Amino acid sequence: MRISVVDVGSNTVRLVVADAEGGVPLPVHTAKWRLRLSEWVRPGGPVPQDAVERLVEAVEQAAATAARWGAAESLAFATAVVRGAPNRLEVLRAVRTRTGVELCTLPGEVEAELTFLGARRWMGWRAGPLALLDIGGGSLEVAFGRGRLPDFVASLPLGAGRLTHEFLDGGQAPATPEQLKALRRRVRHQLRDAAARIRWEGPRTAVVTSRTFQQLARLCGAAPGRHGPFTERRLRRADLREAVGRLARLPAARRAELPGISAPRAAQSLAGAVVGYTAMKLTGLKTVTVCPWAIREGVLLRHIEEGPSWWAEMSRLSEEDTPPEPVPLRIASGTA
Repeated sequence: MRISVVDVGSNTVRLVVADAEGGVPLPVHTAKWRLRLSEWVRPGGPVPQDAVERLVEAVEQAAATAARWGAAESLAFATAVVRGAPNRLEVLRAVRTRTGVELCTLPGEVEAELTFLGARRWMGWRAGPLALLDIGGGSLEVAFGRGRLPDFVASLPLGAGRLTHEFLDGGQAPATPEQLKALRRRVRHQLRDAAARIRWEGPRTAVVTSRTFQQLARLCGAAPGRHGPFTERRLRRADLREAVGRLARLPAARRAELPGISAPRAAQSLAGAVVGYTAMKLTGLKTVTVCPWAIREGVLLRHIEEGPSWWAEMSRLSEEDTPPEPVPLRIASGTA
């Protein structure tokens, strides 16, 4: 059996086609399409029609590619940039009508749970009590758990793209001291409660996921992606602190020349670094492991383990009139 996941993020649409025999999603094909919704959509603003057209085209191509690789139906979801848009329902209906793909938006807390599930499966039980940080374009997901699912999750409006628009004027120019001060103040305030919970729990292992953390880890000396997913990659807080200063002094065009920082993400790399460093500092984490499995693998695992009914429920929730916003903190049932 082959299944596929289509992930509509703030910068790209990503496709994973995987074999699901034996309960383990083994990828057979991956692809991505540049979308850059974060350049079109302001935080809390609508998705413009031109951006909807590009989104529909990318999802259509992803679905066609998945079908060519033998996956009959795609599990398609959009993250915070669409989830928080006031015309979210119109976007979802345009995709469904024109492509036949049931694109849904996942609540931030569900994103955190699925990302934790993917990270837990990759790290294994020997990781013990596990803390997770994931920086997206629109939100930051935080989770902690001792079992298969997290004991608590937090989804916070601290995405790298969102903060770049709000505090750094789009991120093209070097940051001023005043901009950095205001940005750090916002991050500290939003993270206070979740970070206190992580410190109190005292995780044995801490992992980070997302392209933002992967690129920051490469900037700080981790092995490049061509070395493969089984190469251990770590990110030290002290190195990330230095990276914040380095990125702040450069315009986006110069940041894109640094190791690991891609041109499409250069503008938001500073905000991502500030969020990552502040989160590590407030939670007391000095070193984290970069985990290659995240939300897409979590979706695949949940689908393999529970069948299609849970995804049907996610699609139903997406059609509610009130968009699911990030929540400050939620206690989850973390059974092994």
